[in-house]
Amino acid sequence: MLTAFARAFQTPDLRKKLLFTLGIVVLFRFGAHVPTPGVSYQNVQYCVAQIEDSNAGLFGLVNMFSGGALMQLTIFALGIMPYITASIILQLLVVVIPRLEALKKEGQSGQAKITQYTRYLTVALAVLQATGLVATARSGSLFAGCTEPILIDDGMFTVLVMIITLTAATALIMWLGELITDRGIGNGMSMLMFVSIAAGFPGALWSIKNAGTLADGWIEFGVVIACGLAMVGLVVFVELAQRRIPVQYAKRMIGRRSYGGTSTYIPLKVNQAGVIPVIFASSLLYIPLLLVQFSGSEGGWADWIQRNLVQMDSPIYLISYFTLIVFFAFFYVAITFNPEDVAENMKKYGGFIPGIRAGRPTVEYLSYVLNRITWPGSIYLGLIALVPAVALIMFNAQGEFPFGGTSILIIVGVGLETVRQIESQLHQRNYEGFLR
Repeated sequence: MLTAFARAFQTPDLRKKLLFTLGIVVLFRFGAHVPTPGVSYQNVQYCVAQIEDSNAGLFGLVNMFSGGALMQLTIFALGIMPYITASIILQLLVVVIPRLEALKKEGQSGQAKITQYTRYLTVALAVLQATGLVATARSGSLFAGCTEPILIDDGMFTVLVMIITLTAATALIMWLGELITDRGIGNGMSMLMFVSIAAGFPGALWSIKNAGTLADGWIEFGVVIACGLAMVGLVVFVELAQRRIPVQYAKRMIGRRSYGGTSTYIPLKVNQAGVIPVIFASSLLYIPLLLVQFSGSEGGWADWIQRNLVQMDSPIYLISYFTLIVFFAFFYVAITFNPEDVAENMKKYGGFIPGIRAGRPTVEYLSYVLNRITWPGSIYLGLIALVPAVALIMFNAQGEFPFGGTSILIIVGVGLETVRQIESQLHQRNYEGFLR
C-alpha cells in the first residue's frame, strides 16, 4: 500500500490533485481557528475550559461536523451542517414534488439545477442557524453556568456582522468543497466532513486517557484503541457487503446489429441508507431538549426529559435512539430505492432476473430482498450508534468517544470512497491499485 501511495505522488496529474486537496484542507482547518468578529476569544476559551461538556447533547452533532469550531465560535462555526441538511431536504423533496423528480430524470442538466437549489437552501439555512447560534451566545445559554460575557458588544450591529460572517463562511465552505470535487480527489463535502470529524479524534482520545485510573489511564487508552480498530474492521466489512441480484439482458436485433445478451447484477448494499438514519434520529431526539431550553420550564415534564431523553446512559434514551434509527433506515431506503422504477427500466431494455417474470413479480421480488437485507443493516446502524453510550458508561468518555456512532460511519465511508477513486486513477495509468 505504501508503494501505491508513492506511485500516486509520482503521477503528475494525481499528485496535483492530491496537493490541491491537501491545500484546501489546510485552509479549511485554518478557518476553524479564526474567531468571529465581536466574540471575546479569551472568555470563550475560559468557558470551554470550565465546562468541557457544555450542552453536548444539544450542540454535539453540529460541533462534531464543524471540527470543534462551533464551541469556539470561529468563522467556520456552522461547518458543513447547513449543506448536509439542505441536501437531505432536497433528497426528500425529490420524492414528493413532481417537478424535482422530473429534473432528476433529465440527467446532468437536471442534476445541475437541483444542485443550484441546494446551494440556495444552504445559504437560507445558514442564516437561520447563524441567527440561532448568535442568539444563544448572546443570552449566555451556549455555555450554561459560565458567567463570562461571550460577546464583546451585544448591540444590533455586532450581531448583524456576526450573522453575515457566519453565513458567508458557510458559503465559502460550500465553494471549497465544490473545488475539491472538481479539481481534487474524492467528493469535496465528504472530504471536509472527514477532516472535521478526524480533527476531534486526538482530543477525544486524550480526554479518555486523562479520565482513566489504571496505569494513569494508559490501559483504558489501549483498550479504546483496540476497540476502535475492531470497530473499523466491522464497519468496513458491513459497508462493503452487498447482495448482488443477477440480471440477464436478452439479445435484440436493431438493423444488422445485435444488442444485449449480456449478464450483470443489481448491487444492494446491506447498509443502503448510510449514515442518514443516525442523523435523523439524533436530530429528532434533540427536539424535546430544545423545547425545555426555550420554554425555561422546570416542571415535572421538563425534569423527566432531562433525565430520560438527554442522558446517554438512560435506558429510555437508548431504546428510543435504537428504535428511531431502525425506523428511519427503512424509511430512507423506501424513498431512495424504488423497485418499480428499477423493474420498469429493466423491462424497457429487455432485462430480467432469472427465474422471475418481468413486471409486478420483479417489483415484489426486489422489495422482498430489500426488506430482508435492510433488517440487519438497520440493526447494525443502531448498535454502532449506541457505542458512545456504552463508552460513557465504561470509560467515562463524556460523550466524546470517537469510535462509534456517526463519526466512525462517516470516517470509514469517506475513506473507502476516496481510496476507490485513487485506485481507479492508478489503474488508468499503471494498472496497479492498492491491492495486488
